[in-house]
Amino acid sequence: MHDIIISRDHQLGLAAARKLAFRWAETAEEKLGMACTYEEGKSIDLVSFKRPGAHGELKVTRDRFELHAKLGFLLGAFRERIESEIVKNLDQLLAHPEPLKAFDHAITKRDHAKKAAPAKKAAAKKKA
Repeated sequence: MHDIIISRDHQLGLAAARKLAFRWAETAEEKLGMACTYEEGKSIDLVSFKRPGAHGELKVTRDRFELHAKLGFLLGAFRERIESEIVKNLDQLLAHPEPLKAFDHAITKRDHAKKAAPAKKAAAKKKA
């Protein structure tokens, strides 16, 4: 197993951090095929996630996100790339004045890029 451990301080407060983490869990289920459970606590929430080849948890507090993921053998080969993408996206998100809107925008932008990619490939084949 290969571990990814990421901690980030924030100034969102628990209510806003909870909304962001809940949206992340919804997106992880929808886009990444993760099975997520969300447990709200008085001062800390816990998002547990799993899918073939990966599992872990995201701890959410009023001032911190802590992600600990374990990658299986196949995904472990991409650990550095996966970790750098998570770090980059999380840092961009937390630097935005409205993180929840930034998260929604990033997901929408990524979805549009994925839909456009097959069209570009088809156009390239027609030219050939």
